[in-house]
Amino acid sequence: MELKGKKAIITGGGRGLGKAVALALAAEGVDVGITGQNEKNLQSTVEELRGYGVEARYAVFDVADNAQVEKGIRELVESLRGIHILINNAGVGQFGKVMEMSSTDFQKVFDINFFGVYNVARAIYPYLKTTGQGDIINVASTAGLKGGAGMAAYAASKAAVISLSQSMMAEWRKDDIRVVTLTPSTIATDMSIEGGLTDGNPDKVLQPEDFAEWVVDILKMNRRALIANGSIFSTNP
Repeated sequence: MELKGKKAIITGGGRGLGKAVALALAAEGVDVGITGQNEKNLQSTVEELRGYGVEARYAVFDVADNAQVEKGIRELVESLRGIHILINNAGVGQFGKVMEMSSTDFQKVFDINFFGVYNVARAIYPYLKTTGQGDIINVASTAGLKGGAGMAAYAASKAAVISLSQSMMAEWRKDDIRVVTLTPSTIATDMSIEGGLTDGNPDKVLQPEDFAEWVVDILKMNRRALIANGSIFSTNP
């Protein structure tokens, strides 16, 4: 399917995985709105996006704050003059063992990784329903499929995203809104590198551009088809 002329919003789009997806969509002729909390990063990325000749906007808000989310999404949809695609990507990687991580930090991970997805999807659903069709891609993680030592909060939050996303898919298919749950393994983003997940060799794991290419391919599928769940791994064990 042709993506040119469609409108997309990417949360956490100022850097890393979100930025790579935003640039890949802009290269396809998609008008892009990005969100985040670092305005400098957002401004820089918007300038890059506009280099593809598309409309690009940004909104600064915390995905864990529902009031901020509703206001920011409304402003982006209005400035883009519509919406067709949501990439629910914003997240935080905060790691620690069950008995070492404070309940405050555990809650913070859930507020951003899980409730962020929930808040943004709920805010954008009415606009997609009005459009008549749309795509929501919720970015989870293979950690959500199988937890591990030292990542209890992160893995649990991503497992919750997987379950929530599957429920959204079941409920919103009737509105011709495709909800896709993606579970990538380690990708060489700042979060992964700073969290020590790449074992000091980020070139051996997936790159943001690999994930972005996958997202574009999924969005181009004929609307009679739906990828409900998908995982992507590096070829390096």
